Amino acid sequence: MKALRNIAIIAHVDHGKTTLVDKILHQTLIFRKEEEKGDLILDNNDLERERGITIFSKNVSVEYKGVKINVIDTPGHADFGGEVERVLKMADGVILLVDAFEGPMPQTRFVLNKAIELGLKPIVLVNKVDKPNCRPDEVNDAVFDLMFNLKASEWQLDYKTVYGSAKQGWYGPDWRTPTKDISYLLDTILEQIPEPKTEEGDLQMQITSLDYSNYLGRIAVGKIKRGQITENQPIVLIDREGKIKRSRIKELYTFEGLGKKKVETIEAGDICAIVGLEDFQIGDTVADANNPEALPNIKIDEPTMSMLFTINNSPFFGKDGKYVTSRHLRERLYKETEKNLALKVIDTESPDSLLVFGRGILHLSVLIETMRREGYELQVGQPKVITKEINGVKNEPIESLVVDVPDGLSGKIVELATQRKGELQVMEPRGDMQHLEFIIPSRGLIGLRSQMLTASQGEAIMAHRFMEYQPWKGNIPGRLNGSLVSMETGPATAYSIDKLLDRGTFFVESGEEIYEGQIVGENNRQDDIVVNIVKAKQLTNFRAAGKDDSASKIPKRLFSLEEALEYIKEDELVEITPKAIRLRKIYLKEHERKRNKQPE
Repeated sequence: MKALRNIAIIAHVDHGKTTLVDKILHQTLIFRKEEEKGDLILDNNDLERERGITIFSKNVSVEYKGVKINVIDTPGHADFGGEVERVLKMADGVILLVDAFEGPMPQTRFVLNKAIELGLKPIVLVNKVDKPNCRPDEVNDAVFDLMFNLKASEWQLDYKTVYGSAKQGWYGPDWRTPTKDISYLLDTILEQIPEPKTEEGDLQMQITSLDYSNYLGRIAVGKIKRGQITENQPIVLIDREGKIKRSRIKELYTFEGLGKKKVETIEAGDICAIVGLEDFQIGDTVADANNPEALPNIKIDEPTMSMLFTINNSPFFGKDGKYVTSRHLRERLYKETEKNLALKVIDTESPDSLLVFGRGILHLSVLIETMRREGYELQVGQPKVITKEINGVKNEPIESLVVDVPDGLSGKIVELATQRKGELQVMEPRGDMQHLEFIIPSRGLIGLRSQMLTASQGEAIMAHRFMEYQPWKGNIPGRLNGSLVSMETGPATAYSIDKLLDRGTFFVESGEEIYEGQIVGENNRQDDIVVNIVKAKQLTNFRAAGKDDSASKIPKRLFSLEEALEYIKEDELVEITPKAIRLRKIYLKEHERKRNKQPE
């Protein structure tokens, strides 16, 4: 059997994980010239490239000095905690990647904690040492303190630190002296990361992720804990409840480079992909047919947020999308729960709507954006946090929030967070930035990002992660301004928008088709008002002595999907189609809204 190493790369969002994996691939594989376009090889999903974040963990495998290294690129965002948890089960060691300026961030802590609990050996990699005002030595000390606080063992604390820049393509023992390439890091992996621990005995493998091929169907991916697996072998599948199902392995693949290679046998310790299993879930154990033993279940973080998903029933439904019925919506969401472990879907009393539970707004918005690109039309309600009764007391999810902001602007940020029941825990200078840490209810985070960016002229960097459930913190003020709601259907006109500019800001522009009940802007005051922006100017044969007033054209306010979800109130919905995101009232007609109005 070939020498083997399984490593996962863990880091905070945007610290350079995926770029690092790309550099490892470039150094160890000979790429064809047309592949060297400078694009990231790993983040090949459109959404991942646009947002610059990893959403789905991926497996690649490289060979260095005769040793096969399986590299697992994990998501850094706490909203994808369900992914991280299972992926680490395949690794025997981790590369903890930290930014030489920002240092360990909340998500770093979140993923590192999981790795330490699983007893994995870390290598610390201080990245981006080419950045101005970076502080690699301080960051290394901060990582040691963090590991100590997370109760790492002495064996884990005796880690090796590597410095460098993934973008420039070098790593070495000292950040002041750049090396030629990333060989030092690869040597450190061979030296520091242990070979996979394998046990004697019959076959055991846990399915930790899914792959899908149009030709082969669903493919089970996981690390073989013990024994060996061969093509055409009869096996049993053991699910979470311990139920046993007999099956047979049709084809067997191992990872090689960016692709898979068909093999006949795979030994314990390696990561493999199996074709031919039917009706399996992530977390199931593949075991020997004669002596089946189950592996412990994967523990997944609970969802903290829920959202109502319904079919699109606006006057514009079916104009853009291919999939518009409740059957399409239901099938797509239930299919998603098979591989997206942190997601739960529950039927409601209405046949047209479903309640979807997830880890946060980002987690749910990535799902909505993916569906929208596949041609689905849907509407979603206001995100709500999930509360729990503990010992007869109402509890809500609490998160740790970290904000880095330029020096003079920290006061505004503290004020915004405390208005939303945030408690300031740490405030310290870092270069010309202030580092703030808060404990804040998940409810308080909804809509906070856009306010903080406005208050800090776009300079604030914020990150948060779920901590625990604590007693309910009381009322948090939501959006204070009311909505401007359209009373007519038709194209908006510049004339009528111009006449109403003193009422508020608009989300639509002239010529755009709108419908009755659509939210076309934000009122300057607290109440909603109904406006007519379809009305055209009356044309007559008479001309005024002066020049006609030309309507001033003010650009409309644009919303990203997350901003739209954070913006809406309880009686509003976001309508999502492949080509548009619109805000609307649940009841489109004004008399229905009055009839169904909740008493204050």
